[in-house]
Amino acid sequence: MTKSCKSEEVSSIEWELIKMTEQEEDLINRMYRLVGDRWDLIAGRIPGRTAEEIERFWLMRNAEAFADKRGHINPPND
Repeated sequence: MTKSCKSEEVSSIEWELIKMTEQEEDLINRMYRLVGDRWDLIAGRIPGRTAEEIERFWLMRNAEAFADKRGHINPPND
């Protein structure tokens, strides 16, 4: 009997870029400096946003892996 292969899901869904208003971004940045990665606490200050959304937004804005999508790549100094 052979074992059937299952395709593994990565985080169950592919991440889409999350858009936040300028005010939401500012609040997330200020709250992160105050409380760190306590996403549930930060999300509690932004109506309609979940802790998961806030964390994904933060990771996308601050992780090098998403830099291409953000357009903030600095060309190498040759």
